[in-house]
Amino acid sequence: MNREIIACGLLACALAGCGGGGAESVLDPRAMAQLREVLNREPQLPDGFTVRPEQAWRVPFGQADRNCRAALDPAGGHAPGQALTAQAAVSYPGEGLGEQAGVGLARYAGGEAEERLDDLAEALQSCRAVRVSGGTNLRVQDLEVEDAGDEAVGARLRGRLNGYPYALDVVLSRVGDTLVSVVHTGVDDVDAGRTAKVVEAVISMAAA
Repeated sequence: MNREIIACGLLACALAGCGGGGAESVLDPRAMAQLREVLNREPQLPDGFTVRPEQAWRVPFGQADRNCRAALDPAGGHAPGQALTAQAAVSYPGEGLGEQAGVGLARYAGGEAEERLDDLAEALQSCRAVRVSGGTNLRVQDLEVEDAGDEAVGARLRGRLNGYPYALDVVLSRVGDTLVSVVHTGVDDVDAGRTAKVVEAVISMAAA
């Protein structure tokens, strides 16, 4: 994977204000480089996942409830912009049908990471379903999250994507001043145990 392509794309997105408004973000090139370095380490992911990072995960549906998009966007490298100093995102394909882990890290100034997680938790709680023309109908269920960073919230989306069975776990957590966003996708279902192991691996990377 070409790290420079990922880095330049994410930097351009951040400079353009992708992923949220609010107070002006002051991007720190050194912090950006640190987050990219973190995501290019070989994570201790569950068996069956590649350890070579690929391009950032993309939300697989277009127009949807703004709360649902707000909760999912950070895993694709579009974290809320208020007080943002750096962000980076990659994905790791798994061995299961349609399995993918999307990972986003976003660093904030002045203790704002806690505020941003609170905002995203509220959005996630307000996201109850995703219904888009073309056969996308995903129901949102609670997902129990334990021992994930300083604090964490999660949810499971399950149903049909473009007419095909689809499931997605999303976990949003905080490690100090860093927002850690993880999605774990699959066809028909995803294993909550594997989701927890992915989150554990990413948090270990972010905390190192």
